[in-house]
Amino acid sequence: MVKEGDLVEPEQLVALLDADVITAQLAQAQAEVAAANAQVVAAEATIAQAEALMTLAEEELTRTEALEQRGTATTQVLDSRKTDVAVAQANLDAAKAALVSYQRGVDAAVAAAAQVASNLEDTELTSPTLGRVLYRLAEPGEVISAGSKVLTIVDLSEVYLEFFLPATQAHRLAVGSEARIKLDVVDAVVPATVTFVSPVSQFTPRSVETADERQNLVFRVRARIPQELVQTYIDYVRTGIRGVAYVRLAPTAGTAETDWPEELALDDLAALPILNQ
Repeated sequence: MVKEGDLVEPEQLVALLDADVITAQLAQAQAEVAAANAQVVAAEATIAQAEALMTLAEEELTRTEALEQRGTATTQVLDSRKTDVAVAQANLDAAKAALVSYQRGVDAAVAAAAQVASNLEDTELTSPTLGRVLYRLAEPGEVISAGSKVLTIVDLSEVYLEFFLPATQAHRLAVGSEARIKLDVVDAVVPATVTFVSPVSQFTPRSVETADERQNLVFRVRARIPQELVQTYIDYVRTGIRGVAYVRLAPTAGTAETDWPEELALDDLAALPILNQ
C-alpha cells in the first residue's frame, strides 16, 4: 500500500497478505464450533431423558417395596426394580460426564477458531507508529515466509541525537536536563531534552571524535527533540544526520549554574530559508 519515502501514521494499513486459505480455515473452525454446540444440546437432551428414566425407576421401586411388604410382590421383582434404579443412575452419570466433555469440546473449538481469526487479522499489516518508509522489501505477488520483512519504517515518534560524554563528566548530567543541538546541515539551534544516560561506560567509538583523545571511557547519552517540533518539520527529518549536542553539567561546589551562551540561543526555525522553500 505504500512506497519508499511515504509517511505513515499509526495503525495505517501498509500491506495485505492473501487470506483465501485462512478464510477457508476460519469457516471450517466456525463450523466445528457449531457442531460442538449441537453436541452439547444433544447431551443436555440425553440428560433430561436419563433423569426422566431415573424418576420412573425410583417410582417403580417405591411401589414394588410397598407391594413386597404386603406380600403381593416377590423379592425377585424388588431386586429387579433396584437394578433398574442403579442402571438409570449410571446412565444419568454418564450423560452428565458426556455433557462436560462436549462443553470442553466447545471451548477447544472456540479457541481454535480464535487462533485462526487472529491469523486472519495478521494478514493486514499496519504501521505500529508514526514513521517514514525507508525500504520496501517485498513487492505485490511475492511469496513470503512467516517472519519475513515487508517494510522498513523509520520511527519518527522519538527523534534523538546520540552522543558521548567522558566518564569524568557524565555523573554531572541528569535525565531530563535541557540540551541544545546544532546540526551540520542546518545553521540553527534545536531544543532537546536528555532522555537517556547509559548506566555503564564504554570505550570511545571509532566514529566519534572527542575533544580530549585521552578520555577512553565515555557514557552514551540521548537528547530527544520535542515531538511537536518533529511534527512541524517532519518532512525534513532524516536518520544519520550528524550534529553537535550541548548540555549543561551540574555545577561543582562553589560555582553557580550559568546560562546558555548567546551562540546557543534558540532560533526561530520557521525563519530558516531551508525549511521554507
